[in-house]
Amino acid sequence: MKDNIALYAFRLYGDTVLRAAYAACGSYQEAEDITQDVFLTLHAKPQEFNDDEHLKAWLLRVTINKCRNLRKSFRMSRTQPLDEIPEQAAPGDDIAARELRAQIASLPQKYAEVIYLYYYEGYNLREIAGMTGRSENTVSSLLQRGRRKLKMEIEREDAYETQ
Repeated sequence: MKDNIALYAFRLYGDTVLRAAYAACGSYQEAEDITQDVFLTLHAKPQEFNDDEHLKAWLLRVTINKCRNLRKSFRMSRTQPLDEIPEQAAPGDDIAARELRAQIASLPQKYAEVIYLYYYEGYNLREIAGMTGRSENTVSSLLQRGRRKLKMEIEREDAYETQ
């Protein structure tokens, strides 16, 4: 495809990978680290891709896996909860988008992943199932439950703000 696939991929999908990592882990600093790690992995072990969509799907799959590994890691079990530290926004986000992303990131990871891939990246259920290693029915259920949880969270915050 390209001589330096990692550089090509970073230029094309760097922001996409960063946003996916941020949506999955909820911390901009961790998302930056994961993004760097994803592209270093591609650089160290170059892959062959059928086209740019195949490359993007691979990058997002690796990003999701690295976020899952981070959540399971010893370091994450010994760090301060996100709700106790001030949130740093992703560059270029407006306040409403930042708040929505924070609410998505506060969902359990299984819901945040599918919501992000479906709404922000535009993947369909079959594609998300392939990326996450789940069945289409499971992805559909996770998307429905995630929407419900997100709606309840938004309504709860709205009720809290009006008091």
